[in-house]
Amino acid sequence: MLLGTQRINEEGFLEVGGCNTIELAEEFGTPLYILDEAGLRETCRRYREAFAAHYPRVHISFSSKVFTTMAVCRIVEEEGLGVDVSSGGELFTALDAGVSPSRIVMHGSNKSLREIELAVSHRVGRIGIDYLEEIAMLQKIAAAHQTQVDVLIRVAPGIAADTHTHIQTGKADTKFGLALADGSAKQAVAEALNAPNLQLRGINCHIGSQILDIDPFAETARVMVDFASQVRDDLGYTLEELDLGGGLGVRYSSDDRPPSFEEFAEAVASAVKQTCEAHDLPLPKLLQEPGRSLIGESGLTLYRIGVIKEISGVRTYVSVDGGMSDNPRPALYGARYSAILANKAALPSTQTVTVAGKHCESDTLIPELEAPQIAVGDILAVQTTGAYNYSMASNYNRFQRPAVVLVRDGRADVIVERESLEDLVRLDRIPERLRSPEPKKAS
Repeated sequence: MLLGTQRINEEGFLEVGGCNTIELAEEFGTPLYILDEAGLRETCRRYREAFAAHYPRVHISFSSKVFTTMAVCRIVEEEGLGVDVSSGGELFTALDAGVSPSRIVMHGSNKSLREIELAVSHRVGRIGIDYLEEIAMLQKIAAAHQTQVDVLIRVAPGIAADTHTHIQTGKADTKFGLALADGSAKQAVAEALNAPNLQLRGINCHIGSQILDIDPFAETARVMVDFASQVRDDLGYTLEELDLGGGLGVRYSSDDRPPSFEEFAEAVASAVKQTCEAHDLPLPKLLQEPGRSLIGESGLTLYRIGVIKEISGVRTYVSVDGGMSDNPRPALYGARYSAILANKAALPSTQTVTVAGKHCESDTLIPELEAPQIAVGDILAVQTTGAYNYSMASNYNRFQRPAVVLVRDGRADVIVERESLEDLVRLDRIPERLRSPEPKKAS
């Protein structure tokens, strides 16, 4: 499975963005995150164009939580997208990258006063309200700044999408948003309408991630428009915007069959238009917040093969020089990945191995990988690591987080430096009372 600009060159090595992955591993070290710039730009354009073809007014924001760096924020804004953030750190990154505040949407399930202050003071385009008490908090801050703040109410639509339970975010039992079932969503709308410094623009939701079926998205659109109709009928207010979040899946293996952007856009747009027509509602502006579907397949992680252990009659373990510190998703919720032996990419598979990380856990990255004969020093390229790999990386076992390299047209640029050993202890402090006294001189 070759994705984006990946190809096997004349030497039988894997290339991406016109760069030989073996040379990248030698120059920048491993583990190494690689981002295919042309692949990312292409998915941004295709997603935006797919919705533009099926709906009159659309705004697409990149869900930056999946891969938050300044370079990525720059790229998606250049491609005509806004940036969706859910923390002060993500907001600061987008602002520092030069993203226009008006093109930023600020979400978050437990935003602090400091985070809200940062968003209000920079006049971000929209702030999503996640719980009732946040309305009064935001009103107070907006009044102190003598400004109007455009807001969205996050709704829990009660849709349980077919994905791992850890990444279902729109069902009734969720920490996210305000439920339709108990009336809290409608209460939030009423309270926001009565807040003098808040301008309610619309409602938003998010039903989950890595969803490979169109139907839950279409059903969510219908539920949300039904609610917009109730708001008009009961509260006398016509919502201007409908933000349906993101969540479309990608190909982690050749078995995955996500809908095309065109199929997805047509289904969602049709559901919105038909339900609005049924309720005699004007079409709202449609907002989307894709993340994984834009950048997931543009990411690649390179590892160097180390210890190989064959347990007779059981399995062969192939260890790499990274693991759950640079990709925690298999440990968190059994995520599956495919991989290519980058320096033997043209050779047929002759064995099945288990790819293991080097952390003090079971740390299985790929339970069963079919590959050519593997040797110590080979380079393994794990595919579709553009979403939730770098952004969820840690220093577990005091590992250094890998570098990130952006590749395009044969050029490779570091967009995140590899952490050093000194970086690991840079913020550590030893209290004076724990410092060793001067050694006593021998008498």
